[in-house]
Amino acid sequence: MTTRDSRSEYEWRMHKVLAHIDAHLDQPLELAELADVAHFSTFHFHRLFAAWMDETLGDYVRRRRVEVAALRLQTQPRLSVLEAALSVGFGSGEAFSRAFRSRFGSSPSAWRANRNPDQDGLPDLPKNGPSPRIAPYAREPMNVQIISRPPTLIAYLRYTGPFGAPVGAFWQEQVAPWIGAHKLWHRARYGISYDDPSITPPEQCRYDACVEVDEDFTPTGGFQKTTLPGGRYAALAYRGTPDGILPAWNALLRDWLPASGFQFDHRPAFEYYPVANAYDAATGAFECQICIPIAPL
Repeated sequence: MTTRDSRSEYEWRMHKVLAHIDAHLDQPLELAELADVAHFSTFHFHRLFAAWMDETLGDYVRRRRVEVAALRLQTQPRLSVLEAALSVGFGSGEAFSRAFRSRFGSSPSAWRANRNPDQDGLPDLPKNGPSPRIAPYAREPMNVQIISRPPTLIAYLRYTGPFGAPVGAFWQEQVAPWIGAHKLWHRARYGISYDDPSITPPEQCRYDACVEVDEDFTPTGGFQKTTLPGGRYAALAYRGTPDGILPAWNALLRDWLPASGFQFDHRPAFEYYPVANAYDAATGAFECQICIPIAPL
């Protein structure tokens, strides 16, 4: 096995662990179990994880629990602090509040009130289904559809760091040349966001640049292969320039979702770029679908 192949294998195993953690935050996450997911020895795994992630396993799990709970408090106005705490594996509201205050510098209730000052005025949801509140973004009305997507095989390259312009440079400098070299421009592309940059420290935000591939495709050059989960998603059609994509995300998460009757589940959110999506080289304007995984409240 070459050095590059060996590093790619390490990266793939760590990605499996991070995905497993996010999918099981409401359950005990023991060192031996996570080492087994990564196919590393229990004795060495904690040190390997800390070296790879630049934070200990315990610190990482605690941070992810608090950040996911924060996202739920922000997007589910009728979720109590205790319910948020239990949903991510804290045994009590007191333990959650201590961890939350350590991370954000305020209590969960004060943090939510500061982030969502108008949520107390949300109307009651009808019992027969969701009733989305429509909010403007980028001077256009929101166009949110509830869709079902099949599982999709993708090749991806991970970026960790601030979103925005650096992600665009990542696509142009590292991802686009690889897609061209492998003649994959005729396949749909995805940008998977694992973290909310308003909650997770920018330097720790994770993003995967992806392209659809066939089952027999063998990724190279640091790319990995995985399956993007299928299921129900809320999809917002976006047309605009790069500086408008973050307000569109915010409108979907902070205006539409809290009043929709849905909530996030553990699957990642992503931007979907179909093969024939429009792009204006002169202005940088493009179109995509912003897709967030949903489940009933």
